Amino acid sequence: MLKKFSFPLLLLAAAVLTGGTAWGAEEVVTDSGTTSWMLTSTALVLLMVPGLAMFYGGLVRTKNVIGTMMHSFAAMVIIGVLWPTLGYALSFGPGILGGLVGWDSKYFLLQGIDDTIMSTHIPEYVFAMFQGKFAIITPALIAGAFAERVNFKGYAIFIALWSIIVYSPICHWVWASDGFLFNLGPKGAIDFAGGTVVHISSGVTALVAALYLGARRGYPKNVMHPNNLVMTLMGAGLLWVGWFGFNAGSSIASNLDTARALTVTQIAAAAGAFTWMVIEMFQHGKATSLGVASGILAGLVAITPAAGVVQPVGALALGALAAIFCYLAIMLKNRLGYDDSLDAFGVHGVGGIVGALALTFFIRPSWMADAAALAGGSWTVWQQLGVQATAVGITIAYASVISLILLFLVEKTVGLRISEDEEMSGLDHSMHGEQGYGLINLN
Repeated sequence: MLKKFSFPLLLLAAAVLTGGTAWGAEEVVTDSGTTSWMLTSTALVLLMVPGLAMFYGGLVRTKNVIGTMMHSFAAMVIIGVLWPTLGYALSFGPGILGGLVGWDSKYFLLQGIDDTIMSTHIPEYVFAMFQGKFAIITPALIAGAFAERVNFKGYAIFIALWSIIVYSPICHWVWASDGFLFNLGPKGAIDFAGGTVVHISSGVTALVAALYLGARRGYPKNVMHPNNLVMTLMGAGLLWVGWFGFNAGSSIASNLDTARALTVTQIAAAAGAFTWMVIEMFQHGKATSLGVASGILAGLVAITPAAGVVQPVGALALGALAAIFCYLAIMLKNRLGYDDSLDAFGVHGVGGIVGALALTFFIRPSWMADAAALAGGSWTVWQQLGVQATAVGITIAYASVISLILLFLVEKTVGLRISEDEEMSGLDHSMHGEQGYGLINLN
């Protein structure tokens, strides 16, 4: 009798031990190592936002330090609410409106992912929060272009609209599995961690905003010295540290790809700073702290789209190229006379474009071999360059046109450019009723 029921009893015991999983079915379970790394990466990317606040805050005049840092912290707050409400659904939901954007009601307020474990073996909550940090820092980068001259209320409304109408669609095109840029060519447009989604979109918007709003009063005749380069250097250091989560975390794993991304991130940052130092030493006879900080960022921005596909030699080249082109872009800005206050376009826009295009010439051979196999036997560097250029061009066109419309609407409704009296007294006093250092002389 016992023998008769032994096999069913064994099946029942197996079901109990496997948590009730059907016989033969494969359950997706959480990998604690990967989840731990992604939680760490999420925290590292969020650390970049106060790092950016310090970087930007040190570069403006004393009377604008709080107002400038508030631009970064406001992004943490505003996008921190918008992302779980709408942003994640619009970015990573199934495509609607012809693939213009994503949407799935289960992602609204993240209500449908409470028990979801992704195929990468992490809870979807972790992925959503990791991506949310990218959504936070991107509009914060834009603020560097119009520092010292914008209304806080107008800025807050602008970044909220920009996040929904500009960032989310571009994010969907590039990173969602049904995005058209994700599926352009055999392996899609390469943007490992945000060259197009983050840096080109924000950099181009920064340029449009700087041109639309006009220069600060007195620029370029009056020299506007940074108030605290020590804080700027500390901010650059925090950005460098946080960027390991930004890039290496984008592997959504804890494996060889993660190690590769972390390694090339370190190398590109150092190469960018080293190249900027050499340029300054050659041209001016001395290296500046601001130059080192700018070179670090240029190298980090350029490696961001490439961190998953290039080897160390490519990271060295991209870091150096980014430093050269970003330096030239800033020199050109000075000649043309437009006021991108903190060089948001000169570093993020130009660095992102350099990285997204130049990575093509340093792609790992195994990646190209896989692309060729998927393409039916042949796929060249020049074909991939065409894919990259298409993604860059579409991002530039969409971000610039829609951003200009949003700037116009915000300026004509709640206002964006502050008055002359408010600008003279400074953002800290006129927008927030505070003083960053408690000093009497604010100029």
